Parts: sequence; structure tokens; C-alpha cells
Amino acid sequence: MNSALATLIEALRAFRFKPRLLAHLKTYGRADFVNDLGAGFTVAIVALPLAMAFGIASGVRPEQGIVTAVVAGFLISALGGSRVQIGGPAGAFVALLYTIVEKYGVANLLIATMMAGVLLFAMGAFKMGSLVRFIPVSIVIGFTAGIAIIIGISQVKDFFGLTIPKSPSNFFSQLSVITDHIHTVNWMAFAIGASSLLLIVLWPVSYKPQTKPWTRIMSKLPSTIVVLAVWSVAVWLFNLPVETIGSKFGELPKGLPMPAIPVFEWETAQNLVAPTIAIALLCAIESLLCARVADSLIQDRHDPNQELMAQGVANFFTPFFGGIVATGTIARTVTNVRSGARSPIAGMVHALTLLLIISFAAPLAAYIPLAALSAILVWVAYSMGEWREFAKLKQFSLFYRATLLSTFFLTVVFDIVVAVEVGLVLSSLFFIFRISSLTRVDPVELPFDQAHLPDGRVVGAVRIFGSLFFATVTKLEHLLDPARKLPDVLILEMHQVINMDTTGLDALASLHKLMKKRGGLMMIAGVNEQPLSLMKRSGFVKLLGEDNLRASLEDALYIVGASREILVERDEL
Repeated sequence: MNSALATLIEALRAFRFKPRLLAHLKTYGRADFVNDLGAGFTVAIVALPLAMAFGIASGVRPEQGIVTAVVAGFLISALGGSRVQIGGPAGAFVALLYTIVEKYGVANLLIATMMAGVLLFAMGAFKMGSLVRFIPVSIVIGFTAGIAIIIGISQVKDFFGLTIPKSPSNFFSQLSVITDHIHTVNWMAFAIGASSLLLIVLWPVSYKPQTKPWTRIMSKLPSTIVVLAVWSVAVWLFNLPVETIGSKFGELPKGLPMPAIPVFEWETAQNLVAPTIAIALLCAIESLLCARVADSLIQDRHDPNQELMAQGVANFFTPFFGGIVATGTIARTVTNVRSGARSPIAGMVHALTLLLIISFAAPLAAYIPLAALSAILVWVAYSMGEWREFAKLKQFSLFYRATLLSTFFLTVVFDIVVAVEVGLVLSSLFFIFRISSLTRVDPVELPFDQAHLPDGRVVGAVRIFGSLFFATVTKLEHLLDPARKLPDVLILEMHQVINMDTTGLDALASLHKLMKKRGGLMMIAGVNEQPLSLMKRSGFVKLLGEDNLRASLEDALYIVGASREILVERDEL
């Protein structure tokens, strides 16, 4: 109890909350603001359709996606540990949030988001940001590709204009419902979706050099905004028979809603533990991966713990306005960097620009066809999946392939929580197997005069290489075999043992006990810092005898040789 309290006090003393924004304000100038203003406006234009699309795909209203981009986007930039990261709703959460809404309802999604915010802040406060980096890349690629497939399947309904009252969250159920209703295709909606997707792919890339003035102007417009503008005008002018945001959700409210406390019940909260952990884990992974991408673009280094605390604050307060889960978003962050952003103020400008847009232009969103939004999400799904990695799988080990493919299929068939859990277990098992296969216990051939003492005793040495832990102690079985003849003096050379756990220590204690029982002597040479620390703390050094713990094999052999010379001198006398 006292040790736990002492640990908590030490953690509180080490607590540090220092947003990256504070460091930039000290030297912030007019030129920086001009760059951040332009970048923030550009990112807002890119973020607007994505925020609405992610909101709808997550099972909530489109304005809830925009509110998330405004509130969470502002807080993440103002309080975060990255210089240029943009926060908001993300495609990685679509499948998870839709499942939570289907099972628990929107109100409980908001509660789970707030609870995840508290958990994220605690992770940052206790400096656990670096631990997220231990997630193997095979797991990240697997669940990202799985999420991309789920997003793509979920958009088939709106892309083809199918008449489906309510889409299920289960993958196979979705396929079954789509198959049963394929005859209800709305060909106008399909035409809008297909042409929108084609326009998104073929639209001039904003950052390629353009020579003609009109191409330079056009290339600055994000393809997603062009798609929404073109088809919204077409729906308004020709009254096209397709489902729109207005026909499904009604007119979007202007500005931010008044904050309200979500209904909270402890009985309900107890059922949200698993969703809360899933949201927090995925948010931490996504935000820190995004921050690392940003670092590589601007040659900077983010503060992972500060970033987690900012994500926690954002996800705790956003549900008061009806917003959903937010995290760092790679596409918008890359846009921010390429638009010339210099500080977190660009992200704050992006959030305020979105607020101005919905305050004055919210009614115009009623004409946006859902087929056009689904085309945007289909493109997002395609872009987020690292499909080239699947083509290169044969170049990697069986362990890597098994982990990636298992995570991928489990994400699609079940959910991301199960996928990540199984992926981590597989990665751990494969790592244990790999390390155990590298660990060796090899005999050392000694010269005859060193291997034999004048009194007839035999000296033997073995060299242990690798890690001595629960999965590798079997490598010592041949030494612990009661039927095996052991040398009278056994030297264990351990300078290549990088790690040892208590099971490995127990194996050494058993070997020492066996040697002592047979009247022999065991010496250990060249022990590294971690195994030596464990030996001292456990009392094994005293059991072995400090004189029998030598700095090197040569030193141990010298001590044995010195005792031999003494015996020789005694014989001569």
C-alpha cells in the first residue's frame, strides 16, 4: 500500500502539462500568422465534407461530425504536443463507433467517449505515450486495411442508392442485406457516386506544379468540395430523385449547440468498459502515428504524453456539444503541412473556419446527395489501406504474415478490439519463439591443461547466448539432467546474455544446488547489468559466493589455474 502511494506521489511530482503552443507564442510573428491562416483555411475546406461523411458513417448525424471537428480540432491543436497535427473525426473509428451506436445507442457512445478521454489523459499524465509505439507495424497495417474494407462495404448502400431501412453492423449481415436489396438500385444515385469518385481521382493534385493561371486556381480547390458543390447545385436545379442530407436528416443547425451533460448511469457505464478501452487504445495509436508522420514531414519531434493528454481533454469535452470521438488525422495533417502551417495556430484557425462555415452556410448542406458523400468515403477507404504491403507479404517471415492477416480478417469479421488483442497475443508468442530460437547454450573447448586439475578434477565451461527466460530454460536441461556427468568445476560464461527473468534465475539456482550436492563448484563469468541486478536482489549472489562471480571467463580460469598452481607447489613440497 505504501509503495503504491509512493509511486502515485512520484508520478504526480513528475506530472507535466505543457502544450506545444506555448513554446511557439514566444517567437510568433506576423509572417507565421499569415502562413497559419492560409493553411488553416485550406484544411477547413478539406475537413468539412470528411467531418459530415464520418459522422453519417459512424451512425450519428452529420452536424455531430462537424461539431467534433470544431471543438476537438481546436482543443487538440491548442493543447497538443505536436506542432502541426489536425484533430477531428477519423475513418479509423467508423466501424467501431457504428457498432457502439447499434448496440448501446448514441447517448452511451458519448459517455464512452468521455470515459475514453479520462483514460487517455491518464495515459499521458503517467507518461505512457511511448508504450503505444510498441504496437507492431503488422497489427497497424492489418487493422487499418480491415477498417478500410468495412468503410467501403458500409458505403455500398448510399453509393448505389439501395433501399435498405437499416444497415446491420456485422460484416456478413451487411453482405446479406446488400445482396437481398441489390434490385433496388437507384441508377441516378449510382451515376452521382461513380462520377464523384471519378472526379475525385482525376481532379488536379493540389501540390503538383501548375503552369497556367486557371489550372493553378483550380488545383487549389479540394476535389471533395468540388464534388459536393457540383452535385448539390445539380440536385437543387433539377430536383434529382436521390437521397440527400436534407431528406434524411433535415436542415443542419447553425453554429454550435448549447452544451449539455449526457445522461450518465453507473449501471450503463459498467457495460461500456470494453468500448471505452477500445476507443482510448485506437485513439492513442492513431494520434501518435499521425504525429510521427507529421514529424517526418517537418523534421520535428512531438511530445507523445502531451498529445495523449490533449486527446483526452478533447474527447472528454466534445460530447458535451454532441460530438463524437476525435483523434489525429493523417490526411488533414499532411494538407496542413503542405499548405505552409508553422504552429498549432493553423489547427485552431481550421476549427474556427469550420465554425464560421456552419454558422452561415449550414442550410446549403441540405442539398448534398448521400451518394457523393459515399464516394468520398470510398476514396478515403482506398487511400487509408496500405495495399502494397499485402503484395509484399511473401518477402516477410511467416510470423509477420500470420499477424498481419489475422488482424486484418478479425477486424473485418469481428471487430477491432478482438483483432488487436489477438494480434498482440500472436506477436508476443512469435517474439518469444524467435528469441528462444536465438538463445544457445554451447560448450566451450578448453585447453587440456586448463580443463584438468592436478588432483584429477575436471573443469568445464559453457557459453550462454541470448535471453535466459521462461521460454529458454529448457536449453539448460542437459546440464540439469541427474543422469548426466557434470565437470567438477562448471563455469557459465554469460557476457552475451542480455536479459534474464526469475524463471531463468531459478534454473541457475537449481544447477548450483545440483553442483553443490555432487561436491562440485559453479562459477559465473561476465554477467551483464540486468541479470546481475536480479541475482543481487534475489540473494543468489550470496548463495553462489561473491568469489565465484567473475568479470570474465579468462578471470574465472585464472582463479582456477591459481588454485592448481597452489596444489602443484604443495605436491612439490
